[in-house]
Amino acid sequence: MLEVSDPVMQQTLPGPDRWQFWIDRGGTFTDVIGRAPGGALKTLKLLSDNPEQYRDAAVEGIRRLLGLQPGELITPERVECVKMGTTVATNALLERKGEPTLLVITRGFRDALRIATQARPRLFDRHIVLPELLYSRVIEAAERFGAQGDCITPLDDTALRVQLQDAFDTGLRSCAIVFMHAYRYPAHELRAEALAQAIGFTQVSVSHRVSPLMKLIPRGDTTVVDAYLSPILRRYVEQVAEQMPGVRLFFMQSSGGLTEAQRFQGKDAILSGPAGGIVGMVKTGLAAGHHRLIGFDMGGTSTDVSHYASSAGGVGSTGSADNFERAFDTEVAGVRVRAPMMSIHTVAAGGGSVIRFDGARLRVGPESAGANPGPASYRRGGPLTTTDANVLLGRIQPAFFPRLFGPQADQPLDAAAAALGFAALAAEMTAAGAATQPSVSAEQAASGALQIAVGSMANAVKRISVARGYDVSHYTLQCFGGAGGQAACLVADALGMSRVLAHPLAGLLSAYGMGLADQIVMREASVEQALNASGLAAARAQAALLQAAARAELLAQGLDAAHITSLLKLQVRYLGTDTALACALPQEETTQALLTIRAEFEAAYRQRFAFLMPGRALVIEAVSAECIGRAESQVETEAATAPELQTHQPQPDAEVRIYCAADEEPAGWRAAQLFVREKLQPGASISGPAILAEQNATTVI
Repeated sequence: MLEVSDPVMQQTLPGPDRWQFWIDRGGTFTDVIGRAPGGALKTLKLLSDNPEQYRDAAVEGIRRLLGLQPGELITPERVECVKMGTTVATNALLERKGEPTLLVITRGFRDALRIATQARPRLFDRHIVLPELLYSRVIEAAERFGAQGDCITPLDDTALRVQLQDAFDTGLRSCAIVFMHAYRYPAHELRAEALAQAIGFTQVSVSHRVSPLMKLIPRGDTTVVDAYLSPILRRYVEQVAEQMPGVRLFFMQSSGGLTEAQRFQGKDAILSGPAGGIVGMVKTGLAAGHHRLIGFDMGGTSTDVSHYASSAGGVGSTGSADNFERAFDTEVAGVRVRAPMMSIHTVAAGGGSVIRFDGARLRVGPESAGANPGPASYRRGGPLTTTDANVLLGRIQPAFFPRLFGPQADQPLDAAAAALGFAALAAEMTAAGAATQPSVSAEQAASGALQIAVGSMANAVKRISVARGYDVSHYTLQCFGGAGGQAACLVADALGMSRVLAHPLAGLLSAYGMGLADQIVMREASVEQALNASGLAAARAQAALLQAAARAELLAQGLDAAHITSLLKLQVRYLGTDTALACALPQEETTQALLTIRAEFEAAYRQRFAFLMPGRALVIEAVSAECIGRAESQVETEAATAPELQTHQPQPDAEVRIYCAADEEPAGWRAAQLFVREKLQPGASISGPAILAEQNATTVI
């Protein structure tokens, strides 16, 4: 069953007398939602990279919705705030185009981050190619604190100053400082930071602030990432801010919370855009009455999948929209980062994934055509992609797709280019004898490529659900992203899921999530004490300090104290293991509180690993405080606002043909009805095959 929400109810919201803009700057498209005075939502989708037309897609989108001229400033008299997610940091990491960085580390550990954990990424590969290092030079500082705080080697300030000056003279301006045990004893890092700033380094990241947790390798990696990305991010923020002086600018963090632009750090920006999608997915899903959700965010470059279960969702649920699933140790583009991020699994299968034949088999991705040149049908001479497959197979109808292409950005998709490309691909496959049948048609080649992409996306969903003990047949697949609706039903079929939810703003749900998101500050610190009365008391004391610091930061961002709430959590693990799981921090320090923590930990551990270790002691590894500044409500529950539905059969807006694969009997071309979604009324019942065409997305049933 595919559920269609009421577009009128969802797209008219109460609002102030100035505009707000919610933006997701993706790899292929930039999505812009403007909330006009009075509350009406206006939407716009632009190519992220279109240098002939504009310098920055996000700023251009704001100007177009406001009706401003090119280059005209955006002023606070008309715009209250801009809330934005960006892939700038992600792309810099993927392409290794961050700021040249100096690493300052304790003497004797210059290669520690290169050696790392020695974990093999692919167990049976004999030749392992390590990712490129982010730092370009290393200084070994003469200093050392012991694990108990004893000063083994005092910091040699004079020698370090000379080495820092030499690195500065070679052109390095970004510095990451990582000393042994500095997460607990930061005195040497603070002195080294002062030296670097006095010399003139414009970016100095110190590990005891960036990642104040034990273990040198993840703490060091995260600090280097922060130093490598923050200058790139700061330049982009300044570029945007200078075109809207005085307008409040917020950016989405990887943890799912907004922060003021000047507080936006590199380590918190890696999943900036996808995090907005999860916020939008959870809040709109809950509003529609769905408490178990699998997020399926298919964009132009990749597909992001995620899991959510609320307190109404049964065993293993997380509670509410506050309790998003987060990962604290993540590897992105071969780089290990220890920072709170939305738990997202990404596969290189999107609308722009390149389709090719390698002489033996058909391949889809991981390369992407991006926004420039884009797919073959984008009229820029790009390669064949999954978007072109959908065009050829009739799943995307160019006449009902935004006209964003050509030299003047006003032409439709080029269906002829897709047809020519797949005809050539089919001929190549036929000549190679790569199929069981005598010849391969263009439609069969395109359909086969689409099935490969769907299989990859379905396996990604299994990684974050079935592999972790969740039965997806009890979940709703919520599809979003520009290409999500094109593959959602195929993915649901592959997973045995019976319900798909497509929000009216599914094509821009990541941008919508920016408007729904709260301002969040998260703080964490190591505890490393046994789970007993004294350990719990120490954790509570540390949590109180973190909570006060996080709350103070939100107050400094102008939030009212009455709108701030807090969540305190423990990271608990078995003694002698290295996998910590999050548990709520109880209000009291009693025997019952200790039993409650153990019960919560064991339930989560059994679900994750299917066994327990009875009698094994538990350790409080770390504690975290999350302070949340509530956003104004943007969504209402459908039960409270929707009229009684009248089920009806709508009249199609067009009759089209789509190609169905062999498992969709009968195979071949079939007649399909096309509906313009904005014309549908609540209660519409549509039988497939059918297409829902709308301004910002296409959904295939």
